[in-house]
Amino acid sequence: MFSEDVLQYYHQLDGPTNLPLDVGILNPYLDQTAFILCQEFYHKYYNDNFSRSLLFGINPGRFGAGLTGIPFTDPKTLTDYCGIKNDLPARGELSSTFIYEMINAFGGVELFYQQYFISAISPLGYVRNGVNLNYYDFPNYRTIFEPYVVQEIRSQLQFNIDPSIGYCIGKGTNFDFFKYLNDKYQFFKNIKALPHPRWVMQYKLKKKQVYIDQYLNTLK
Repeated sequence: MFSEDVLQYYHQLDGPTNLPLDVGILNPYLDQTAFILCQEFYHKYYNDNFSRSLLFGINPGRFGAGLTGIPFTDPKTLTDYCGIKNDLPARGELSSTFIYEMINAFGGVELFYQQYFISAISPLGYVRNGVNLNYYDFPNYRTIFEPYVVQEIRSQLQFNIDPSIGYCIGKGTNFDFFKYLNDKYQFFKNIKALPHPRWVMQYKLKKKQVYIDQYLNTLK
């Protein structure tokens, strides 16, 4: 089952070994509450053997996947859209809000998750002094993360993933790194970039529907 492949992968997931000493790894899968929520989510939406396309975000943050373990899913959207109640702080996260509005426009969570699996270039997050870090915030991020990311993408491709196309959430540095890796290691025959939800929600909020439509046109 797709769900069991995902849960087994998350259960054994570890971070890079060569991070600066002042950087902490955000691994929600070590938290019992988050892992139970992951089990409920993946058993609900991925308890089958369907082939899915893979979307890569950047890495989890403290208020979304860093709490729930589910990419682009904060505690509030997990309850409101997925029907999975939880006792985590019901604070909305901008990227999660956008993604679930897009999923709702796509046709709803069941239809979307039958066709897509959302992950991240780095499946674990990073913090320094209590502040989120993106993997590419490190000056030498390619040296640190290339072997790690290659290993994690290869592991996820063992799920029933469609290798004909991979999607990158983020058109800037995240896509540049993804394109570099895909050119070098040939994970997918084709790749496409999508605007990052946080960028949309922070800087293009009045045109949010334009970007939701862009997601729909690209994915469908």
